[in-house]
Amino acid sequence: MSTDITLRKGLKIPLKGKAKKKINSAKLSDTFSLCPDDFHGVVPKMHCKEGESVKQGQPVFYAKTSPEIEFVSPVSGTLTKIVRGAKRRILAIEIQSDGKDTAVKHKPADLAKLSADELKKLLLSSGCWPFIKQRPYDVVAQPTQAPKAIFISGFNTAPLAAELPFLLAGQEEDFQRGIDALAKLAPKVHLSVAADDSSFLSSITGAEIHRVKGVHPAGNVGVQIHHIDPINAGEVAWTVHAEDVAIIGRFFATGIFDATRTVAVVGPVVAKPSYFKVRIGAAIAPIVSAAGLDASGQIRIINGDVLSGKATHADGAVGFYNNTVSVLAEGNRYRMFGWLPFVGNSLFSMSRTSLSWLFPKKSYALDTNMNGEERALVVTGEMERVLPMDILPMQLLKECLAENIEKMEALGIYEVAPEDFALVDYTSTSKLEAQSIIRKALDLMIKEVG
Repeated sequence: MSTDITLRKGLKIPLKGKAKKKINSAKLSDTFSLCPDDFHGVVPKMHCKEGESVKQGQPVFYAKTSPEIEFVSPVSGTLTKIVRGAKRRILAIEIQSDGKDTAVKHKPADLAKLSADELKKLLLSSGCWPFIKQRPYDVVAQPTQAPKAIFISGFNTAPLAAELPFLLAGQEEDFQRGIDALAKLAPKVHLSVAADDSSFLSSITGAEIHRVKGVHPAGNVGVQIHHIDPINAGEVAWTVHAEDVAIIGRFFATGIFDATRTVAVVGPVVAKPSYFKVRIGAAIAPIVSAAGLDASGQIRIINGDVLSGKATHADGAVGFYNNTVSVLAEGNRYRMFGWLPFVGNSLFSMSRTSLSWLFPKKSYALDTNMNGEERALVVTGEMERVLPMDILPMQLLKECLAENIEKMEALGIYEVAPEDFALVDYTSTSKLEAQSIIRKALDLMIKEVG
C-alpha cells in the first residue's frame, strides 16, 4: 500500500559541494573510536579495560540505566585508550585495529521462526539495538516499551546529504531482511520515500510505503511521523536510519555485527566531494584528505549535515549514526555593510534582504557566519514557513525556555526532535539556538515525566 504526502513548507538551501555518485578509495586509519555522546542520555559502564584485546562485535560498554543495551567494537584489535573529561566522564573509547576482523559469531537465525522476544534479545546482545531510537525524546529505544509503529525515512533532504538509494545499492536483500525483522517488533512499519523515487525502496514488502513530496525537512522522520501517525502523550514510536536497517538485515544473514558504512564527504571547500566505504568510528582525517581537503585551514568539519550535525575536527571519528561528513569555511570574515542586499552576491537568504531570490538555480559557497547576533524573539512568520508541522514553533520555544512542562506538552514537545528545528536555526532573525533549546527541553521532559 502506498500513500502520498505533499509538504509545502520548508526550504532548499543550494549549497555547493555535492558528492558525485561514485565510491572512491582512501587509505583508512587503523584507529577507531566509540563516542558515548553519540547516544544521547546514555551513561556508559565499561566491560573492557585499556590494553585488552577485543573482537569485532564484542561488547565494550553498556548503558548504566539499561544494562541489557550493549555497545560493541566495530573492529577487532586492542582497546588502547579510554579518553575521559571532567569528573572522569568517558568521551571516547579508542581501538587499534589488528586488520584481522576476528568477529563474535552469533548463530544465524531463521527470522520466520523467531518470536519478538527472541529477536529482541539477539539485537541487544549483538550491538544492533542502538540503531533503534525512539520518539518522543530522540534517544536509544527502551526494550521494555512497546512501540505503536516503526518509522524509516528512505530519503534525506538536508543540504548535501548522502543519497540513500545510492548508499543502499547492492544491499537490497539485506534491507528487505531488516524490514522483515523490524516488522516482528511493532504492529506496523512505515517507510517513506521521495515522490519521484524509482529505486528498490518503492517495492519493499512488509512495510507501508509513503511517497513524500517537498523540500527540507520533508526527509526528516519526525516530520513524516507527524503526517502519518502523530505521537500523543503516553505513546512511543521507534525510528531506524535506512542504512542501519540494512546492517540489521546483514546481521541476521551472517550472525556478525558488520559496521561497514558509506560516508559522503561534502562541502564548498572540498575539492573532490566523494563517497567512501568506512566503518563506524573510523578516523575522519584520511577520508577528508582523500577528498582533496586541507584540514589545516580555517574550516569546520561536521559529523552529519550542515544544519543538524555536530562540529568535530580532523582527528575526530565518523559518528555512530552518520553517513555524511560536511566541511564549511569558518565564518570569521565580515563584510562592511553586509546587511545591504547589493554588497556582495554570495549570501543566500530566505528573505529578500539578499539578491538570491533573483537567481533560483545558483548554488552558494556558504560558511559558518551567523550574519548577526542573538536578538529578541519577535513574530515574523519565519519559523512557521520552514516547519511543515501543525505546531507553533515560536510559542513552543518560549515555553521550553520557561520550562513550562504543561504548555510544552500542549504545544507538541512529544512530536519534535532537535533536527526538526534545524531550519529554524538557519532562517530565524533571532539567532537563538533552537535545536539546543529543544534538546534541553526534551531532557527536562525525560527527567520530570519519564
